Amino acid sequence: MNGLLELPVALGVGAGLAVLLVVVGLHRLITGRLDLSRRLRGYADGPVPVREVEEAARRPQPRAGARRGFTAALARDLARADLKLTVSEFLMVQGLLCAAGLGVGLAAGNLVLAVGAAALGLFAPRFYVGRRQRARLKAFNGQLGDTLMLMANALRSGYSLLQAMDTVARNAPPPTSVEFARVIREVGLGLTPEQALQNLVRRIASEDLELMVTAINIQHEVGGNLAQILDTISETIRERVRIKGEISSLTAQQRLSGYIIAALPMVVAAGLFLINPSYLMPLFSFRTVFSIPLIALPTCAFILVVLGFFSIRRIVAIEV
Repeated sequence: MNGLLELPVALGVGAGLAVLLVVVGLHRLITGRLDLSRRLRGYADGPVPVREVEEAARRPQPRAGARRGFTAALARDLARADLKLTVSEFLMVQGLLCAAGLGVGLAAGNLVLAVGAAALGLFAPRFYVGRRQRARLKAFNGQLGDTLMLMANALRSGYSLLQAMDTVARNAPPPTSVEFARVIREVGLGLTPEQALQNLVRRIASEDLELMVTAINIQHEVGGNLAQILDTISETIRERVRIKGEISSLTAQQRLSGYIIAALPMVVAAGLFLINPSYLMPLFSFRTVFSIPLIALPTCAFILVVLGFFSIRRIVAIEV
């Protein structure tokens, strides 16, 4: 009996160690050796030596594009969520949570629970990153109208564009102050204001911010009254925020209904499983009824619930 109890624990520990080894391997593959001079070279104005460019062109790089694309996208998402983690650290946390969930499920002797806990540990960090990213974007968009008014007033007072952005970095609330402070630091490291603002647009995926940066770039090329331009954009953004708030209030009941309808079957199933597991477990078997495996029923029900949830979200997502 003790041997049977120790077997799931041993399997869980072995699976956890295997996942940990995979994560450590990915960490070494992604990070490699850090060269501070190469990291700062993008902020420098000096040209890259021709010999180094030729050596980099001759150096073989098999299948590196996809890996760089994945790591760059994940690093961008972490920056947008304002998480002070590198890509390798995030992947390590994700792998450890997946291994922990798998080990707990195997220790409990339930394969379905092990797979579910492992999937939860795998996808929960990405869900958390996406949630923080959306919350930060919403806060930034809500502050952007006041930010533009502050910049316009600073420009009218005789400040330059960089001094106006520094005023925003010192007086605005986060996340606006954090992002504009980073713009000032990048300009201090050698980037032009246009490049630093483009980096800001990449970190904050906001259409209103992109409109502001485009207006600043056009004004830099052709001239004009930048303070007046920012006032006009600020008024437009304030009106859009007001309309979005009204739409959010009118569709709150429908969005809440979508969450309740999607969660209710899972909550009822979890309650039945806790009260009487033998009553629900036949649904997760491969025994056939009319040539249909019983496990297909909860699978199809889950797919339909997910489709219904996203259909409701799509209906109430009104663009302004």
